[in-house]
Amino acid sequence: MSDDGLAMFQQYAAWLTASGGLTDADRRSFYTDGMVVLDTNVLLSLYEYTTPARNQILAALEQISERMWLPYQVGLEFVRGRHRVIEKRTSRLKNATVEADRRLSEIKKTLEAASRDIEHLLEKYAYDEQAATDLKRETADSLAEQIPLWRKMLLVHVDKMKKEQDIVLNRLDADDDPVLRRVAELYGDRIGSPPLPEVTRRRVSEAIDYRFPNRIPPGFADFGKDGEINSAGDFLLWEEVIEKAKSLPGPRRVLLISGDVKEDWYEPPEKGRGERPWPSLHDEMRQRADSSLCLEKPTAFFQGVKKFLDVELAEQTFEEIDRASDVLTTDGRIRGVVTEENAVDRYPPSGLVIDSFRSVGLAARSLRFAARTELHTERLFQWWIIGVTVELGRREPVDGEPLIVLSAAVRSVDPPTGEWVPGTSFELGAWPNPSSLWVAPWFVSLMEASTVSDARTLRMLAVQQMKFRDGA
Repeated sequence: MSDDGLAMFQQYAAWLTASGGLTDADRRSFYTDGMVVLDTNVLLSLYEYTTPARNQILAALEQISERMWLPYQVGLEFVRGRHRVIEKRTSRLKNATVEADRRLSEIKKTLEAASRDIEHLLEKYAYDEQAATDLKRETADSLAEQIPLWRKMLLVHVDKMKKEQDIVLNRLDADDDPVLRRVAELYGDRIGSPPLPEVTRRRVSEAIDYRFPNRIPPGFADFGKDGEINSAGDFLLWEEVIEKAKSLPGPRRVLLISGDVKEDWYEPPEKGRGERPWPSLHDEMRQRADSSLCLEKPTAFFQGVKKFLDVELAEQTFEEIDRASDVLTTDGRIRGVVTEENAVDRYPPSGLVIDSFRSVGLAARSLRFAARTELHTERLFQWWIIGVTVELGRREPVDGEPLIVLSAAVRSVDPPTGEWVPGTSFELGAWPNPSSLWVAPWFVSLMEASTVSDARTLRMLAVQQMKFRDGA
């Protein structure tokens, strides 16, 4: 009897092979016959691509659309998360001109400082004041000539990118979103129904009380994130996929594609073996649904589409897939994004808060207030000051700093929530055009706790941010 026929080799096949037991021939069968499930991050990446790459990827997916199935959890995260992705892209493009001007200003100051050093040496050691004067004039003339040329060169590319954008944040209703429509057409009616509330409660409890404390994949790395339901998002998806797999005709195969590479999906590498999907995922799918599982990352998946299904995909498209995979988290959120919903549960680095306050010249009293985190409103304000100082070019972001999408004031017919304060509630002249303005309640509390000078500075930042986001 060969090793393949021994019970132990069959029982633990996924654990005994470096790849989880799948050969290249096995992978082909998933692409030609398996049910295809795309995780939220794969769908939201469609907003990150250029138009040609997106169209090519969607055309490739259309080749297998009849076998694609959308779990309810993925669909919910997709329709809720698309605004975040576009908001970050829009913010980066809006801020590009400000950032370019700031960088050019730094170059100008650096070159002027270098010139002054040499001028000083000429005067001190060469006793050549004329040479020092000439150098100062030549430096000024060169900068006056070159800086505008460099700026024009940079902004040509920025303007081109802005004109080529086919998705605009302030017109991102369902009917105006080309990505949403194409995704809806891909799936048709092959969409999971929302689980009953008691089913969701049971699954969340199983994840929080049993699986996550015992580090049973998937999803345990999200334990404690933004409430229990959000923490259990990966497990809710997993449960839907298993239930759907049970209804497939045999032989059952599930091809699951996700950009999530955390340790709750992939087993860390060991000596003699590289990274691989957790073998327990293969085992659970087989035991509970009598189905085989193939877990692929986005790039590997589209390479498989090209290889096994003979679908044309350009090399540049694969480069965009790689870049987009680095942007999104497992649940489709931008890496490190701070929102109104999660800011109250996240503590900002105190040093970053202090640096943000100092960058706009706020007083010591406000700095003391900035260091407090006892109240949720204080955390909202702290995250906002971190974000707005970067957004308006008042300071340079540090490595790994999150994207902040908080607003202190907005212009709209209706308030974002019932707690926002209308601009007409403030004294005349406090806010420009107060009739259409709404101010966040935590920002009102902040201004009341600040000095008159600091309140004026903060209000100015809020107005500038509002104008910046409105494109004014």
